[in-house]
Amino acid sequence: MADRLFIVIPAYNEHDNIRQVVNDWYPVVEKHGTDSRLVVIDDGSRDDTFAILEEMSASLPKLTALTKPNGGHGATIMFGYKYALENGADYVFQTDSDGQTLPSEFEPFWIARNKYDVTIGYRNKRRDGLSRIFVTKILRLVVYICFRTYVLDANTPYRLMSADTLRENLSYIPDDFFLTNVALSAIYKKRRQKVHFIPITFRPRQGGRNSINIFKIFKIGMASIRSFIVINDKLD
Repeated sequence: MADRLFIVIPAYNEHDNIRQVVNDWYPVVEKHGTDSRLVVIDDGSRDDTFAILEEMSASLPKLTALTKPNGGHGATIMFGYKYALENGADYVFQTDSDGQTLPSEFEPFWIARNKYDVTIGYRNKRRDGLSRIFVTKILRLVVYICFRTYVLDANTPYRLMSADTLRENLSYIPDDFFLTNVALSAIYKKRRQKVHFIPITFRPRQGGRNSINIFKIFKIGMASIRSFIVINDKLD
């Protein structure tokens, strides 16, 4: 029986991008497994993002359009991860709805799925601005201080995880935590699970506006330190 792939994509006010992002990623679930799904979660958008998703799902049977009250990126991907696990995913892949990542780079992740518990994209070709690169470096330092483990690119929205290890590792993270992917990356490394990095391209946002600015990202990161320490204590 073919492995079931669930692609989880959070979306917030993505009127300008969502149609193209769905059209770009839908062929990936068509190619990999008869029961695979593209799961897009609208995070309480104030625009017509969810209406577009509902319209598209009428003609795309592997597209699952969900909506929830606004809770932020971390809570939304947590929601998506749990949905995937509850609905029979064997592997869960996460990316974002801003068009910065390329479906054409997915195949090496899928090929490596049986060798590693998680394969994470390493953004070595970044074109999303120096400020975001700076934040990534700060996060790397914060993760090392809190977890005593080195993670090359902890917050990349391009990762393929086995369902079994994802289920285990989510149990350490609060449902409303904002930096869910950062925590997951650290947990995989801290638990000495099989972590693999593959270089990926990371383009500028393809349309619309980012809902979170650099100062808010920094504030969230600093506020998350205490939560990181609590999570690490559970792991020790």
